[in-house]
Amino acid sequence: MAGTMPKRIKWRKAQKGRIRGNATRGNTVAYGEYGLQSLEAGRITAKHIEAGRVAISHFLQREGRVHVRLFPHKPVSAKPLEVRMGTGKGEVAFWTAEVKPGTVMYEVSGVTEDLAKRALLRVAHKMPVRTRFVMRRHGV
Repeated sequence: MAGTMPKRIKWRKAQKGRIRGNATRGNTVAYGEYGLQSLEAGRITAKHIEAGRVAISHFLQREGRVHVRLFPHKPVSAKPLEVRMGTGKGEVAFWTAEVKPGTVMYEVSGVTEDLAKRALLRVAHKMPVRTRFVMRRHGV
């Protein structure tokens, strides 16, 4: 289990649950000037988050500042292939961040709008949910 995951957790395995409703927290651009906002509910794995971070950092070439607003808190378990039913729940296979419609996932500051748009488009291609480009609303 490499990659991003919590340092310590209360319970090793979690139930699946359902992602319902729209994001009421983390739904505005808070740290940067431009952001990438989710339009769908979904699970974003630690690998997706890292792939997005690498893509944006590589494109901006250490220009500006990137803020990743996601963290994979939720463990997802999976059973090995060709194992019979029963005998308990599988081991943790990967970690995910649960995203609701409206969640701002990545933010960029210190670059032009055009550059930010192109950088965030590259991240959007790597995400398993539909997204849109958003800007900071000043005075709110």
